[in-house]
Amino acid sequence: QVQLVESGGGLVQPGGSLRLSCAASRSIFSILAMGWYRQAPGKQRELVAAINSGGSTNYADPVKGRFTISRDNAKNTVYLQMSSLKAEDTAVYYCNTNPPASPFWGQGTQVTVSS
Repeated sequence: QVQLVESGGGLVQPGGSLRLSCAASRSIFSILAMGWYRQAPGKQRELVAAINSGGSTNYADPVKGRFTISRDNAKNTVYLQMSSLKAEDTAVYYCNTNPPASPFWGQGTQVTVSS
């Protein structure tokens, strides 16, 4: 079974940057389409960025031009580079396959954007 572990979250000021990492436990990762999701308090979890096995990417409108998803198949890791962060980006961020699979939801990593 593949396990996904997110890291890299924290407290950052508006306009700042963070890079999130998602490490997979197995090399099967390289054939999977992956996504970064987020859930803000009181809101549903949403997909913010996706990358397929070939490296093609897609982004939700609120993060276009600010977030960049990438993957390193040799390290079984997917990244989310977040720049120009806004208060509305505050959420718990998760990685999962795209579309998501229930067994792969992890603890997520908290991102808080506040001055």
